[in-house]
Amino acid sequence: MTSGTAMMTDKEIFKDCLTSEKFMAAGYNSYADECAHPELRCTMINILQDTHTMQAEIFTEMNSRGWYPVKQAQQADIDQAKQKLTSGQ
Repeated sequence: MTSGTAMMTDKEIFKDCLTSEKFMAAGYNSYADECAHPELRCTMINILQDTHTMQAEIFTEMNSRGWYPVKQAQQADIDQAKQKLTSGQ
């Protein structure tokens, strides 16, 4: 018997989790930036770090399964990006 509900694939579940983690990280970052109380700010930063860790784990798993391929940057492109960041451009 079918319930009429489509099942999500593993890839769709991972993509949904990664999107959720990115959304949560953006929120926690804003909360941490705007905390007036030092202990609350520290708590928000700790939660943000946990969120980044989870996001990285999901990304790594997706990448290993070929669901989130990334192009390897050329060393010249890396050097150019570093230069722009350090020069304030």
